[in-house]
Amino acid sequence: MDTDGTHDAARRARVPRPAGPPPAPAGRPPVPPPPTHRPGAGPTVDWIRTARPAAAPGIWRYGHVPRSSDEPERTPDRALATGALISFLACVLVWSLLDNGYIPYWDLLLKLFTPRDWWEFGRPVDHRGNAALEFYRLLLTGLLLYGFGRLGSWPLAFDRLVAARGPGARAVAAGALALTGFLLVSTKTLTIEDLAFSHLPYDLLREYVAVVVPLLYTVIYLPLLWWCVRVAGWKGWKGWTGRKVVAGTSEPPSLAPDAPAEDPARWPGLRAAGLGEAADVLTAETAAGRVNDVDYARLRRAWRSVEADPARLPAFAEAVRTQGGAACLHPSRHRDLPVRAARHDLATGQVRLGAVDGGDRTPYPRRGTGFALDPEVLGTSLLAVGPSGAGKTRRLVRPVAESLALQALAGQAAVVVVGAAGAPLGPDESYDVVVKIADPASVYDLDLYGGTTDPDEAAALLAEGLAADAPGDTGRRAATALAQLLGPFRVAHGRFPGVPELRELLDGGPAARAGLRAALEAGGHHGMLRELDARDRQEQAPGDPGPLLADRIALLDRPAFAGFFDTAGTGRPFSLRSLEHPLRVRVDLPERGHAAASRLLARLLLAQFTAGAAARADRSLFACLLLDDAAHTLTAETVRGIQHLRSAHAGVLLSLRTLDDVPEELRTPLLGAVGCRVAFSGVTTWDGKRFAEAWGTEWVETRDVTHRTVYADQPLTRMVNSFRKLVTGKAVTTDAVTVRQVERERWSASELAHQVPPGHAVASLTTVRGERTTPLLVDLDG
Repeated sequence: MDTDGTHDAARRARVPRPAGPPPAPAGRPPVPPPPTHRPGAGPTVDWIRTARPAAAPGIWRYGHVPRSSDEPERTPDRALATGALISFLACVLVWSLLDNGYIPYWDLLLKLFTPRDWWEFGRPVDHRGNAALEFYRLLLTGLLLYGFGRLGSWPLAFDRLVAARGPGARAVAAGALALTGFLLVSTKTLTIEDLAFSHLPYDLLREYVAVVVPLLYTVIYLPLLWWCVRVAGWKGWKGWTGRKVVAGTSEPPSLAPDAPAEDPARWPGLRAAGLGEAADVLTAETAAGRVNDVDYARLRRAWRSVEADPARLPAFAEAVRTQGGAACLHPSRHRDLPVRAARHDLATGQVRLGAVDGGDRTPYPRRGTGFALDPEVLGTSLLAVGPSGAGKTRRLVRPVAESLALQALAGQAAVVVVGAAGAPLGPDESYDVVVKIADPASVYDLDLYGGTTDPDEAAALLAEGLAADAPGDTGRRAATALAQLLGPFRVAHGRFPGVPELRELLDGGPAARAGLRAALEAGGHHGMLRELDARDRQEQAPGDPGPLLADRIALLDRPAFAGFFDTAGTGRPFSLRSLEHPLRVRVDLPERGHAAASRLLARLLLAQFTAGAAARADRSLFACLLLDDAAHTLTAETVRGIQHLRSAHAGVLLSLRTLDDVPEELRTPLLGAVGCRVAFSGVTTWDGKRFAEAWGTEWVETRDVTHRTVYADQPLTRMVNSFRKLVTGKAVTTDAVTVRQVERERWSASELAHQVPPGHAVASLTTVRGERTTPLLVDLDG
């Protein structure tokens, strides 16, 4: 069993694939070499075992530690420093009083729990009482340090005021603490040495003094040295208390979630089904590093297909037993991409794009969390708007295309990426099909009719690409006009016309129409003759779309496109009817020399995708179309089609420089049709206004502070106030604080245009289940 069934269907449908290695000889197919990439930063076993707790949409779940919903109260730095200093001075004062005997009955507790013969008139009789007294004094000193340290929040003060300033400040503080501790011990201010050396039985240990004395010094000073080394931040330590240190704050220690009851790296699902031998093979290969994240995701999907259809169980077990991690391969026989430009987690289908900003306007649970996309949110479609240079291609389109390509290798998705020739959308080796329009070296061609055999459907799709942007009901009339020509031509020739033939038919050339009419008469297709007659009559009516269609199709009837859009069966056309197979497709458009033709083709591909994705019989694969530049491609029909993709397990990613590239009457419906909206830095206030309206308002608490000058009645108070004004230069005032609940925009047009830093974007997400996130400021380089 080389595939999980889906791939077998791909082979039966003769889906075009790029040239690869020579075919294998008869018999068992060769096993591809082990993967070269490892998921994340560690071995595959560690990646598999890492916890991925359930989280809100857009949170990078790999190793995520959920945070509380409410932000803990934060003490200001000045108050924290003042409290630590006051508590330290109080600690020194109490300890000094204790050490000098100014606190009566301080040793009462010790004398109650020690034998009476150790004491005489309140003083120790021998070394036993002296040792107990010194130990008791050290214990009280430690309790004083602990108590006043908790009272003054010394660890938090150290983390926020010292450790957050960098390793240099932490090292200096650790050195100062080490020096202070050494002086306190060596000067016998702390009687640790007396306790260790004054009570030794030297008569019994005379022969071992040379060993015992260095050992005691080691016992005394080594813990102090170890503690100072830890305070210095070495060996991966993160502060005084082990907290994660962030500038200006201190987070509680991050505890990893509990380990799962069953080790997923041992393939418990297979073992539970009785496939112990297959599970042992995969466990051994995973531990040896011969299984990567793509293999793991692919085999998990194959196993789910076996659970759905138990008849596949023997074939799956045999494939795993003989091929190990290379079982159930993608038809391309690839186990990874040649290069990765982003961080991916195929266990959840996520791609990490950056980190959520940690500012005050971000909800506390989302501050600093990783920002990621997956099919759950892409299934509601995504619209990204930002000027050239904002990073839409490099920071968004390329990582998402890479993630979906990896999922396609795992048998989970089909992706079609459309962009300008030369756009950084990944190397050709990362795709199964690369269609390079107007490039004679292109291996593949594009099917203008979307793979359909129905003339009416083909006419509707082609009309979307050719005339949907025309005013009025030209698009509907264009579909009718095209159907009156495509139907007769297909009946007469068994195929749809090529670009030159269609142009000639639309131009009303007598030779083309006469030849088609003769072929229909010879075949006795009188119904199709009536279609031609209707087309001849409508050509004479005012406002006929024929000339417009002829002008638009002429954009594709250029020497640069010679050999493309062939319908005679001599080429290798790619059609969007292949979305039922895990394909990786990239279409390069010649925007540089043929901008109008590129826009026409992009509009046509979008229309074909919305129609093809919704018409799939098997919707188990997530299908996604990525348009690197969707300018002038959106029509009323495609916007309506985008709304239906959510239920078809499909979605689109549309990238725009500005919303002005969309007809004005479609801007609001477009923002309503997509569930995910991303505004990059540098958007105009006009675009920002549209996003602000789409994101709506929220209730926020505002604090208004009113300063009022104090006018005193008493002469002494007036004199004091006059002196304060003379010294400070400001009048004495009182503050009146008013707290109100007001409704404000989540992000205003001005904030989107002027307060989003470069390399950042404001994004809101919606899942196919209806979960939503508030607009978040995301650092796309974080």
